[in-house]
Amino acid sequence: MTPEVEHLLRAEAPQVLGALVRRFGRFDLAEDAVQEALLAASREWRAAGVPENPRGWLIRIGYHKMVDLLRSDQARRRRERQAGTAELAMREPGRLARPPRETDDSLTLLLLCCHPALSTTSQVALTLRAVGGLTTAEIAHAHGTTEATMGTRISRAKQRLARAGARFTPPDDADRDGRTATVMQVLYLIFNEGYTTSTGDELARVDLTREAIRLTRMLRDSLPDDAEAAGLLALMLLTESRRAARTDGDALVPLDEQDRTRWDPDLIREGTELIDAVWTRREVGPYRLQAAIAAVHASAASPERTDWPQIAALYLWLERLTPTAPVRLSRVVAVSRAYGPDRGLALLDDLNRRHRLDREPLTRRRERAVRAHLLETTGDPAAAAALYREAAALTANQVERRYLLDKARRLDRPARGRPSETA
Repeated sequence: MTPEVEHLLRAEAPQVLGALVRRFGRFDLAEDAVQEALLAASREWRAAGVPENPRGWLIRIGYHKMVDLLRSDQARRRRERQAGTAELAMREPGRLARPPRETDDSLTLLLLCCHPALSTTSQVALTLRAVGGLTTAEIAHAHGTTEATMGTRISRAKQRLARAGARFTPPDDADRDGRTATVMQVLYLIFNEGYTTSTGDELARVDLTREAIRLTRMLRDSLPDDAEAAGLLALMLLTESRRAARTDGDALVPLDEQDRTRWDPDLIREGTELIDAVWTRREVGPYRLQAAIAAVHASAASPERTDWPQIAALYLWLERLTPTAPVRLSRVVAVSRAYGPDRGLALLDDLNRRHRLDREPLTRRRERAVRAHLLETTGDPAAAAALYREAAALTANQVERRYLLDKARRLDRPARGRPSETA
């Protein structure tokens, strides 16, 4: 299957799902029917080519799959009645027509998949499956688990939605803001997992970052006046622009050592224009602040020309808005670059005393790596090497692990042959 066809299928998946759910009112079965239709398309279109009306083709196949799924459960007469109704519907020409072009179910589906009755993990998995069109095997690989385990997780999520009485209807104004914030958080998590994977031999999962960007574009198109949706998209684009320069072969390349000519200028331009256009709208939110930080990095022609004081100020603003451990640790890095490693170490010690960044699951590995770098800079290679090894032991990403261990080995070699500075 060509990348163009794969992109088309993923773009049409939420629209087809929306059409089926509106007709049948059964999200769980409709989502399975869409997956069957996508698989059928991937087989048949490879030989016969893409039909003139791909959405209509997928909806027709999805309808037939829904009838089959409804018929398969003979124990419940209600489903049999729904199957009979579906058969009658299939004979009506109007039922086979594609939904109006102006009908876009993307936002409603995103909101449904991010229902508050579901855990964050289930929200991510269901979003990737129902809206992103990824197979269960692809989602399982992204989460480092088996296809059977992920299939069970997705099935339970759909059952929980049914028990919660979740309906395929747009939320009212009172519910929209909170649910949209959850959607953005889920898309942010998908992107982050793709940009630096939790486990495995690859630093990044390009399929996940691209899917997160595609879904975030979809969200922004559905909410053109939402400045945070634009900020989230800008953040992803600006971050993704550095992807090609992050590795050299199978080795990780830190930001300051990256070849900036390999950064994607089109993504930088688009991301910068997005954040510039919404920066002054209402109260600035966390995604716009992070996008602004990414834009400062993107605008620097070299590491030495990076405006670290501005980045430190933006992180302080972000910390006051979202006082999380990762944000606090990022501020330590910015302060050390803007005002020197001693200031960075002092701030890190203070934050550890008050917030225990060295024990927080989200930062305990990176806390050690940051402290190691600061100690290396201030002239304590032995302590730095030990901390790099501790950080390496805390990551399951093999690219990161090799990088940290290599840092430790490089510090060990000169330390062993160098006379004591106190002698």
